[in-house]
Amino acid sequence: MALLLTRRQESYTNLMQIGGVILCGGESKRMGTPKPWLPFGGQTLLARVIQILSGVVEPIVVVGAAGQRLPSLPDDIVLVHDRAPGRGPLEGITVGLLALAGRADAAFLCGCDAALLSPAVVRYLIDLLGDHDAVVPVVGGFRQTLISVCRVRVLPAVETMLKAGERKTHRLFDHVKTRLIEEDELRTVDPELSSVRAMNTKQEYLEALAAAGYRSTT
Repeated sequence: MALLLTRRQESYTNLMQIGGVILCGGESKRMGTPKPWLPFGGQTLLARVIQILSGVVEPIVVVGAAGQRLPSLPDDIVLVHDRAPGRGPLEGITVGLLALAGRADAAFLCGCDAALLSPAVVRYLIDLLGDHDAVVPVVGGFRQTLISVCRVRVLPAVETMLKAGERKTHRLFDHVKTRLIEEDELRTVDPELSSVRAMNTKQEYLEALAAAGYRSTT
């Protein structure tokens, strides 16, 4: 059952600056081509995700792998890169939050393949943050760590995990005060759960294009 926010929590959340962190450093092995560059409705996949988030959060940080080449970005987008290879999304989250330190209180986290992300879902998860450190949906029994909200103040916990050799992103939320959003609750704002739709293979990419009303150009 969803917990209702108190007026004090709502006011506190509304006063916060919420940024965005888009992770692009994955190897795209199953896709067979770098996901940020995939065409999606007349723009790149990365550009689409930036456009979706730009209407809800600012500033937005794009995190690439070390040495990764990415499509051109708008001038107001902050571009940073992983400090070391092989550390997975947890490294990207760390670098992204570091870039937002002093500029935002929390960040909406997502991958560059969140092409069907709903702005309503972004706003909904942000509104539920309250006094928590993070808000994370649970779909199919799995925590959707790359469709979540996380406070910048969790940085010490993330850094400690990385130093200990931890690479599993979902374990971050075992160490900080986290509000889990069950699937039924998420469906109240995203009935088809499109925002958490996977896009790791060519077939999943084609299905996402079709769901958005586009045809493949590749």
